[in-house]
Amino acid sequence: MTTAPLTEAGPTDAELLAKYRPVFARIAEGALERETSGRLALEEAGWLREAGFPAIRVPREFGGDGASLRQVYLLVVELAAAESNLPHALRVHLRFVEDRWRERHTPRGQEWLRRIGDGLVFGTAVSEREGAFGKPATTLRTVDGRLLLNGKKYYSTGALYGDHLTVAALDDNGERVTAVVRADAPGVERIDDWAGFGQRASASGTTIFTDVEVEGPEAIFPPPGGTAGHLAHFQLTHLATIAGIVRRATDDIAEFVRRRHRTYPAAKAPVAADDPLIQQVVGRTDAAAYALRAIVIDAAESLNAAAELGYAFRVTPEAERTPEAEAELAAAELKAELDAFRAQSVVLDLGLKATTEIFEVGGASALDRKYQFDRHWRNVRTLASHNPLIYREQQLGDYVLNDTPPRFLSPEGASVLTGASESSTAATEVVAS
Repeated sequence: MTTAPLTEAGPTDAELLAKYRPVFARIAEGALERETSGRLALEEAGWLREAGFPAIRVPREFGGDGASLRQVYLLVVELAAAESNLPHALRVHLRFVEDRWRERHTPRGQEWLRRIGDGLVFGTAVSEREGAFGKPATTLRTVDGRLLLNGKKYYSTGALYGDHLTVAALDDNGERVTAVVRADAPGVERIDDWAGFGQRASASGTTIFTDVEVEGPEAIFPPPGGTAGHLAHFQLTHLATIAGIVRRATDDIAEFVRRRHRTYPAAKAPVAADDPLIQQVVGRTDAAAYALRAIVIDAAESLNAAAELGYAFRVTPEAERTPEAEAELAAAELKAELDAFRAQSVVLDLGLKATTEIFEVGGASALDRKYQFDRHWRNVRTLASHNPLIYREQQLGDYVLNDTPPRFLSPEGASVLTGASESSTAATEVVAS
Protein backbone atom coordinates (compact mmCIF):
# COMPACT_ATOMS: atom_id res chain seq x y z
CA MET A 1 0.00 0.00 0.00
CA THR A 2 1.08 3.57 -0.58
CA THR A 3 2.66 5.38 2.35
CA ALA A 4 1.67 8.86 1.13
CA PRO A 5 -0.87 10.78 3.22
CA LEU A 6 -4.33 9.83 2.02
CA THR A 7 -6.59 11.96 4.17
CA GLU A 8 -5.94 15.46 5.44
CA ALA A 9 -6.47 16.29 9.08
CA GLY A 10 -10.18 16.88 9.35
CA PRO A 11 -12.32 19.01 11.62
CA THR A 12 -13.24 17.95 15.13
CA ASP A 13 -16.79 16.98 16.07
CA ALA A 14 -16.99 20.10 18.21
CA GLU A 15 -16.03 22.33 15.28
CA LEU A 16 -18.65 20.81 12.98
CA LEU A 17 -21.39 20.93 15.60
CA ALA A 18 -20.59 24.54 16.44
CA LYS A 19 -20.83 25.42 12.75
CA TYR A 20 -24.06 23.64 11.91
CA ARG A 21 -26.14 23.44 15.08
CA PRO A 22 -27.31 27.05 14.83
CA VAL A 23 -28.56 26.36 11.29
CA PHE A 24 -30.29 23.16 12.42
CA ALA A 25 -31.96 25.03 15.28
CA ARG A 26 -33.26 27.64 12.87
CA ILE A 27 -34.63 24.93 10.59
CA ALA A 28 -36.28 23.14 13.52
CA GLU A 29 -38.31 26.21 14.41
CA GLY A 30 -40.53 25.82 11.35
CA ALA A 31 -40.82 22.03 11.23
CA LEU A 32 -44.35 21.90 12.66
CA GLU A 33 -45.59 24.63 10.33
CA ARG A 34 -44.15 22.87 7.29
CA GLU A 35 -45.75 19.58 8.26
CA THR A 36 -49.11 21.28 8.73
CA SER A 37 -49.01 23.34 5.54
CA GLY A 38 -47.22 20.82 3.32
CA ARG A 39 -44.61 23.39 2.36
CA LEU A 40 -41.35 22.01 1.04
CA ALA A 41 -38.26 23.06 2.99
CA LEU A 42 -36.72 24.79 -0.03
CA GLU A 43 -35.79 27.95 1.82
CA GLU A 44 -34.32 25.90 4.65
CA ALA A 45 -32.31 23.85 2.16
CA GLY A 46 -30.87 27.16 0.99
CA TRP A 47 -29.73 27.88 4.54
CA LEU A 48 -27.88 24.56 4.54
CA ARG A 49 -26.25 25.39 1.24
CA GLU A 50 -25.16 28.82 2.49
CA ALA A 51 -23.61 27.20 5.56
CA GLY A 52 -21.77 24.63 3.43
CA PHE A 53 -23.54 21.51 4.68
CA PRO A 54 -23.83 19.76 1.28
CA ALA A 55 -20.01 19.87 1.09
CA ILE A 56 -19.23 18.49 4.55
CA ARG A 57 -17.48 15.43 3.08
CA VAL A 58 -15.64 17.38 0.37
CA PRO A 59 -11.94 17.75 1.22
CA ARG A 60 -10.94 21.21 2.40
CA GLU A 61 -8.70 21.78 -0.61
CA PHE A 62 -11.84 21.65 -2.78
CA GLY A 63 -13.95 23.92 -0.61
CA GLY A 64 -15.59 21.54 1.87
CA ASP A 65 -15.24 20.64 5.54
CA GLY A 66 -13.22 17.46 5.02
CA ALA A 67 -15.38 15.48 7.45
CA SER A 68 -15.13 11.74 7.93
CA LEU A 69 -18.08 9.49 7.19
CA ARG A 70 -18.64 9.06 10.90
CA GLN A 71 -18.96 12.82 11.21
CA VAL A 72 -21.27 13.00 8.20
CA TYR A 73 -23.71 10.65 9.90
CA LEU A 74 -23.32 12.43 13.23
CA LEU A 75 -24.53 15.59 11.50
CA VAL A 76 -27.27 13.77 9.57
CA VAL A 77 -28.73 12.60 12.89
CA GLU A 78 -28.76 16.19 14.14
CA LEU A 79 -30.27 17.56 10.91
CA ALA A 80 -32.96 14.87 10.94
CA ALA A 81 -33.96 15.88 14.45
CA ALA A 82 -34.58 19.36 13.08
CA GLU A 83 -36.24 18.33 9.79
CA SER A 84 -36.26 14.70 8.67
CA ASN A 85 -37.14 15.51 5.06
CA LEU A 86 -33.88 17.30 4.38
CA PRO A 87 -31.39 14.45 4.95
CA HIS A 88 -33.78 12.23 3.01
CA ALA A 89 -33.74 14.70 0.11
CA LEU A 90 -29.93 14.90 0.30
CA ARG A 91 -29.45 11.13 0.48
CA VAL A 92 -28.31 10.64 -3.12
CA HIS A 93 -26.34 13.88 -3.03
CA LEU A 94 -24.30 12.51 -0.14
CA ARG A 95 -23.64 9.31 -2.08
CA PHE A 96 -22.67 11.22 -5.23
CA VAL A 97 -20.20 13.22 -3.16
CA GLU A 98 -18.79 10.01 -1.72
CA ASP A 99 -18.26 8.54 -5.17
CA ARG A 100 -16.36 11.65 -6.20
CA TRP A 101 -14.38 11.47 -2.94
CA ARG A 102 -13.34 7.95 -3.94
CA GLU A 103 -11.79 9.35 -7.13
CA ARG A 104 -10.42 12.58 -5.70
CA HIS A 105 -6.99 11.73 -7.12
CA THR A 106 -8.39 12.06 -10.66
CA PRO A 107 -9.12 15.23 -12.66
CA ARG A 108 -12.79 14.27 -13.01
CA GLY A 109 -13.22 13.66 -9.30
CA GLN A 110 -11.47 16.91 -8.42
CA GLU A 111 -13.56 18.96 -10.83
CA TRP A 112 -16.87 17.67 -9.44
CA LEU A 113 -15.66 18.08 -5.86
CA ARG A 114 -14.79 21.71 -6.58
CA ARG A 115 -18.25 22.28 -8.01
CA ILE A 116 -19.85 20.71 -4.94
CA GLY A 117 -17.56 22.76 -2.73
CA ASP A 118 -18.90 25.84 -4.52
CA GLY A 119 -22.44 24.85 -3.55
CA LEU A 120 -23.73 22.42 -6.17
CA VAL A 121 -26.47 20.08 -4.86
CA PHE A 122 -27.72 16.87 -6.48
CA GLY A 123 -31.14 15.30 -6.52
CA THR A 124 -31.97 12.05 -8.22
CA ALA A 125 -34.31 10.52 -10.75
CA VAL A 126 -33.66 6.80 -10.86
CA SER A 127 -36.49 4.45 -9.96
CA GLU A 128 -39.33 3.73 -12.35
CA ARG A 129 -42.74 2.18 -12.02
CA GLU A 130 -42.08 0.45 -15.32
CA GLY A 131 -38.96 -1.30 -16.55
CA ALA A 132 -36.98 -4.16 -15.03
CA PHE A 133 -34.27 -3.92 -12.40
CA GLY A 134 -31.01 -3.00 -14.08
CA LYS A 135 -32.84 -2.16 -17.31
CA PRO A 136 -34.51 1.23 -16.99
CA ALA A 137 -36.92 2.32 -19.69
CA THR A 138 -35.26 5.75 -19.71
CA THR A 139 -32.83 6.13 -22.62
CA LEU A 140 -29.73 8.17 -23.41
CA ARG A 141 -29.35 8.32 -27.18
CA THR A 142 -26.93 10.08 -29.51
CA VAL A 143 -28.96 12.13 -32.00
CA ASP A 144 -27.14 14.35 -34.49
CA GLY A 145 -24.16 14.51 -32.19
CA ARG A 146 -26.23 15.41 -29.13
CA LEU A 147 -26.79 13.20 -26.09
CA LEU A 148 -30.55 13.22 -25.42
CA LEU A 149 -32.29 11.83 -22.36
CA ASN A 150 -35.88 10.60 -22.51
CA GLY A 151 -37.96 8.85 -19.87
CA LYS A 152 -40.20 9.09 -16.82
CA LYS A 153 -39.08 8.46 -13.25
CA TYR A 154 -40.84 8.07 -9.98
CA TYR A 155 -39.39 8.21 -6.43
CA SER A 156 -37.16 11.07 -7.59
CA THR A 157 -35.86 11.79 -4.12
CA GLY A 158 -34.74 15.37 -3.62
CA ALA A 159 -35.29 16.31 -7.27
CA LEU A 160 -36.95 19.59 -6.32
CA TYR A 161 -34.04 20.46 -4.02
CA GLY A 162 -31.22 19.77 -6.46
CA ASP A 163 -29.37 21.90 -9.00
CA HIS A 164 -28.45 18.78 -10.95
CA LEU A 165 -30.10 15.36 -11.18
CA THR A 166 -28.48 11.95 -11.44
CA VAL A 167 -30.51 9.84 -13.87
CA ALA A 168 -30.24 6.11 -14.57
CA ALA A 169 -30.63 5.30 -18.27
CA LEU A 170 -29.64 2.86 -20.99
CA ASP A 171 -27.20 4.19 -23.57
CA ASP A 172 -26.90 3.43 -27.29
CA ASN A 173 -25.23 0.10 -26.48
CA GLY A 174 -27.93 -0.97 -24.03
CA GLU A 175 -25.55 -0.40 -21.11
CA ARG A 176 -26.74 1.21 -17.92
CA VAL A 177 -25.19 4.58 -17.10
CA THR A 178 -25.86 7.52 -14.84
CA ALA A 179 -26.32 10.81 -16.65
CA VAL A 180 -26.06 14.10 -14.79
CA VAL A 181 -28.28 16.90 -16.07
CA ARG A 182 -29.25 20.33 -14.85
CA ALA A 183 -32.51 20.24 -12.94
CA ASP A 184 -33.72 23.32 -14.82
CA ALA A 185 -32.59 22.13 -18.26
CA PRO A 186 -35.11 22.42 -21.11
CA GLY A 187 -37.25 19.26 -21.18
CA VAL A 188 -37.00 18.50 -17.45
CA GLU A 189 -40.33 18.49 -15.61
CA ARG A 190 -40.25 17.96 -11.84
CA ILE A 191 -43.60 17.19 -10.21
CA ASP A 192 -44.28 17.25 -6.48
CA ASP A 193 -46.69 14.30 -6.48
CA TRP A 194 -45.16 12.03 -3.83
CA ALA A 195 -48.23 10.38 -2.29
CA GLY A 196 -46.71 8.54 0.68
CA PHE A 197 -48.10 9.24 4.13
CA GLY A 198 -44.66 10.05 5.54
CA GLN A 199 -41.61 12.08 4.56
CA ARG A 200 -44.06 14.26 2.68
CA ALA A 201 -41.59 17.05 1.96
CA SER A 202 -38.77 14.85 0.63
CA ALA A 203 -39.76 15.71 -2.97
CA SER A 204 -39.82 12.05 -3.95
CA GLY A 205 -42.28 12.36 -6.82
CA THR A 206 -42.23 12.19 -10.62
CA THR A 207 -39.64 13.59 -13.01
CA ILE A 208 -40.12 13.56 -16.79
CA PHE A 209 -37.30 13.98 -19.32
CA THR A 210 -38.13 14.96 -22.88
CA ASP A 211 -35.13 15.31 -25.19
CA VAL A 212 -33.01 16.66 -22.35
CA GLU A 213 -29.51 17.37 -23.56
CA VAL A 214 -26.64 15.99 -21.47
CA GLU A 215 -23.67 18.34 -21.41
CA GLY A 216 -21.11 15.78 -22.52
CA PRO A 217 -19.11 12.66 -21.62
CA GLU A 218 -17.91 14.28 -18.39
CA ALA A 219 -21.52 14.15 -17.17
CA ILE A 220 -21.91 10.42 -17.79
CA PHE A 221 -20.77 7.91 -15.20
CA PRO A 222 -20.39 4.15 -15.58
CA PRO A 223 -21.43 1.62 -12.94
CA PRO A 224 -18.98 1.63 -10.01
CA GLY A 225 -17.90 -2.00 -10.46
CA GLY A 226 -18.21 -3.27 -6.89
CA THR A 227 -19.93 -2.25 -3.71
CA ALA A 228 -17.33 -0.54 -1.49
CA GLY A 229 -20.06 0.18 1.02
CA HIS A 230 -22.36 1.46 -1.73
CA LEU A 231 -25.58 0.04 -0.32
CA ALA A 232 -24.50 0.56 3.29
CA HIS A 233 -24.08 4.27 2.59
CA PHE A 234 -27.62 4.62 1.28
CA GLN A 235 -29.08 2.60 4.13
CA LEU A 236 -27.21 4.45 6.86
CA THR A 237 -28.64 7.77 5.69
CA HIS A 238 -32.11 6.38 6.36
CA LEU A 239 -31.06 4.96 9.71
CA ALA A 240 -29.41 8.21 10.78
CA THR A 241 -32.60 10.01 9.81
CA ILE A 242 -34.65 7.65 11.97
CA ALA A 243 -32.28 8.23 14.90
CA GLY A 244 -32.86 11.96 14.50
CA ILE A 245 -36.62 11.52 14.31
CA VAL A 246 -36.68 9.60 17.60
CA ARG A 247 -34.55 12.32 19.19
CA ARG A 248 -37.07 14.94 18.05
CA ALA A 249 -40.02 12.79 19.18
CA THR A 250 -38.45 12.53 22.63
CA ASP A 251 -37.95 16.27 22.86
CA ASP A 252 -41.51 16.91 21.66
CA ILE A 253 -43.21 14.70 24.20
CA ALA A 254 -40.97 15.93 27.02
CA GLU A 255 -42.08 19.48 26.28
CA PHE A 256 -45.70 18.30 26.02
CA VAL A 257 -45.53 16.67 29.46
CA ARG A 258 -43.90 19.71 31.06
CA ARG A 259 -46.84 21.85 29.92
CA ARG A 260 -49.55 19.33 30.70
CA HIS A 261 -51.90 20.17 33.57
CA ARG A 262 -54.56 17.48 33.20
CA THR A 263 -53.90 13.88 34.14
CA TYR A 264 -55.74 10.59 34.77
CA PRO A 265 -57.77 9.66 37.87
CA ALA A 266 -55.44 6.68 38.26
CA ALA A 267 -52.30 8.75 37.81
CA LYS A 268 -49.51 8.37 40.32
CA ALA A 269 -49.05 12.13 40.77
CA PRO A 270 -51.22 15.22 40.35
CA VAL A 271 -48.74 16.67 37.84
CA ALA A 272 -47.81 14.65 34.75
CA ALA A 273 -44.13 15.51 34.95
CA ASP A 274 -44.01 14.00 38.45
CA ASP A 275 -45.79 10.78 37.50
CA PRO A 276 -43.25 7.91 37.62
CA LEU A 277 -45.03 6.03 34.84
CA ILE A 278 -44.92 9.04 32.54
CA GLN A 279 -41.30 9.53 33.50
CA GLN A 280 -40.61 5.93 32.52
CA VAL A 281 -42.08 6.42 29.03
CA VAL A 282 -40.03 9.55 28.44
CA GLY A 283 -36.92 7.91 29.87
CA ARG A 284 -37.32 4.86 27.66
CA THR A 285 -37.76 7.01 24.56
CA ASP A 286 -34.73 9.08 25.48
CA ALA A 287 -32.71 5.88 25.88
CA ALA A 288 -33.91 4.71 22.47
CA ALA A 289 -32.75 7.94 20.85
CA TYR A 290 -29.34 7.54 22.49
CA ALA A 291 -29.03 3.91 21.42
CA LEU A 292 -30.07 4.58 17.83
CA ARG A 293 -27.51 7.33 17.46
CA ALA A 294 -24.79 5.10 18.91
CA ILE A 295 -25.68 2.23 16.57
CA VAL A 296 -25.63 4.46 13.50
CA ILE A 297 -22.30 6.02 14.44
CA ASP A 298 -20.73 2.61 15.06
CA ALA A 299 -21.87 1.37 11.64
CA ALA A 300 -20.57 4.59 10.10
CA GLU A 301 -17.16 3.84 11.61
CA SER A 302 -17.12 0.55 9.71
CA LEU A 303 -18.10 2.31 6.51
CA ASN A 304 -15.44 4.95 7.01
CA ALA A 305 -12.76 2.31 7.55
CA ALA A 306 -13.77 0.57 4.31
CA ALA A 307 -13.71 3.88 2.42
CA GLU A 308 -10.22 4.73 3.66
CA LEU A 309 -8.88 1.28 2.80
CA GLY A 310 -10.56 1.40 -0.60
CA TYR A 311 -8.99 4.71 -1.48
CA ALA A 312 -5.56 3.58 -0.31
CA PHE A 313 -5.87 0.47 -2.47
CA ARG A 314 -6.94 2.44 -5.57
CA VAL A 315 -4.05 4.90 -5.39
CA THR A 316 -1.49 2.15 -4.85
CA PRO A 317 0.21 1.20 -8.15
CA GLU A 318 -1.24 -2.06 -9.40
CA ALA A 319 2.15 -3.77 -9.34
CA GLU A 320 2.47 -2.99 -5.62
CA ARG A 321 -0.95 -4.24 -4.54
CA THR A 322 -0.71 -7.37 -2.44
CA PRO A 323 -3.20 -10.22 -1.98
CA GLU A 324 -3.18 -9.41 1.74
CA ALA A 325 -4.22 -5.81 1.09
CA GLU A 326 -6.94 -6.93 -1.29
CA ALA A 327 -8.26 -9.41 1.28
CA GLU A 328 -8.18 -6.73 3.98
CA LEU A 329 -10.24 -4.42 1.79
CA ALA A 330 -12.76 -7.14 0.92
CA ALA A 331 -13.20 -7.96 4.60
CA ALA A 332 -13.70 -4.29 5.49
CA GLU A 333 -16.30 -3.82 2.77
CA LEU A 334 -18.15 -6.94 3.84
CA LYS A 335 -18.13 -5.76 7.45
CA ALA A 336 -19.48 -2.35 6.45
CA GLU A 337 -22.40 -3.88 4.57
CA LEU A 338 -23.20 -6.43 7.27
CA ASP A 339 -22.99 -3.81 9.99
CA ALA A 340 -25.55 -1.76 8.04
CA PHE A 341 -27.78 -4.87 7.93
CA ARG A 342 -27.41 -5.33 11.69
CA ALA A 343 -28.08 -1.68 12.38
CA GLN A 344 -31.14 -1.70 10.12
CA SER A 345 -32.75 -4.55 12.05
CA VAL A 346 -32.39 -2.85 15.43
CA VAL A 347 -32.95 0.76 14.37
CA LEU A 348 -36.21 0.07 12.54
CA ASP A 349 -37.67 -2.03 15.33
CA LEU A 350 -36.67 0.38 18.10
CA GLY A 351 -37.59 3.46 16.09
CA LEU A 352 -41.10 2.23 15.32
CA LYS A 353 -41.65 1.14 18.90
CA ALA A 354 -40.44 4.44 20.35
CA THR A 355 -42.57 6.60 18.06
CA THR A 356 -45.61 4.52 18.98
CA GLU A 357 -45.04 4.63 22.74
CA ILE A 358 -44.79 8.42 22.86
CA PHE A 359 -48.60 8.59 22.85
CA GLU A 360 -48.73 6.90 26.26
CA VAL A 361 -47.84 10.19 27.94
CA GLY A 362 -50.99 12.11 27.11
CA GLY A 363 -53.97 10.04 26.09
CA ALA A 364 -56.35 11.76 23.66
CA SER A 365 -54.68 15.11 24.28
CA ALA A 366 -51.56 13.91 22.48
CA LEU A 367 -53.66 13.22 19.38
CA ASP A 368 -54.42 16.88 18.76
CA ARG A 369 -53.41 17.73 15.20
CA LYS A 370 -51.69 20.90 16.33
CA TYR A 371 -48.86 18.75 17.74
CA GLN A 372 -48.48 16.49 14.67
CA PHE A 373 -46.94 13.81 16.90
CA ASP A 374 -48.10 11.18 14.41
CA ARG A 375 -45.59 12.50 11.87
CA HIS A 376 -42.78 10.85 13.79
CA TRP A 377 -44.24 7.36 13.40
CA ARG A 378 -45.31 8.03 9.80
CA ASN A 379 -41.85 9.23 8.88
CA VAL A 380 -40.11 6.28 10.53
CA ARG A 381 -42.52 3.85 8.91
CA THR A 382 -41.87 5.39 5.50
CA LEU A 383 -38.11 5.17 5.88
CA ALA A 384 -38.40 1.63 7.23
CA SER A 385 -40.15 0.56 4.05
CA HIS A 386 -36.98 0.98 2.02
CA ASN A 387 -34.96 -2.17 1.35
CA PRO A 388 -37.48 -4.44 3.12
CA LEU A 389 -36.07 -5.68 6.41
CA ILE A 390 -37.30 -9.24 5.99
CA TYR A 391 -34.76 -9.81 3.22
CA ARG A 392 -31.92 -8.14 5.07
CA GLU A 393 -32.45 -10.22 8.22
CA GLN A 394 -32.65 -13.44 6.18
CA GLN A 395 -29.41 -12.62 4.37
CA LEU A 396 -27.72 -11.77 7.64
CA GLY A 397 -28.90 -15.02 9.20
CA ASP A 398 -27.67 -17.01 6.20
CA TYR A 399 -24.26 -15.40 6.59
CA VAL A 400 -24.08 -16.11 10.32
CA LEU A 401 -25.16 -19.73 9.93
CA ASN A 402 -23.58 -20.69 6.63
CA ASP A 403 -20.93 -18.04 5.97
CA THR A 404 -22.83 -17.08 2.83
CA PRO A 405 -22.37 -13.39 2.01
CA PRO A 406 -25.34 -11.45 0.67
CA ARG A 407 -25.74 -12.02 -3.05
CA PHE A 408 -24.58 -8.56 -4.09
CA LEU A 409 -21.26 -9.17 -2.28
CA SER A 410 -20.61 -12.47 -4.06
CA PRO A 411 -18.83 -12.59 -7.43
CA GLU A 412 -22.05 -13.33 -9.29
CA GLY A 413 -23.91 -10.67 -7.35
CA ALA A 414 -21.36 -8.04 -8.27
CA SER A 415 -22.51 -8.37 -11.87
CA VAL A 416 -26.03 -7.57 -10.75
CA LEU A 417 -24.79 -4.32 -9.26
CA THR A 418 -23.27 -3.23 -12.55
CA GLY A 419 -26.77 -1.94 -13.14
CA ALA A 420 -26.49 0.28 -10.07
CA SER A 421 -24.46 3.34 -10.94
CA GLU A 422 -23.04 5.91 -8.56
CA SER A 423 -26.39 7.34 -7.64
CA SER A 424 -28.77 4.63 -8.74
CA THR A 425 -29.07 2.18 -5.90
CA ALA A 426 -32.59 3.48 -5.41
CA ALA A 427 -33.56 1.25 -8.32
CA THR A 428 -33.29 -1.69 -5.95
CA GLU A 429 -36.01 -0.16 -3.86
CA VAL A 430 -39.54 -0.70 -5.07
CA VAL A 431 -40.81 1.90 -2.64
CA ALA A 432 -39.95 5.57 -2.31
CA SER A 433 -36.25 6.32 -2.39
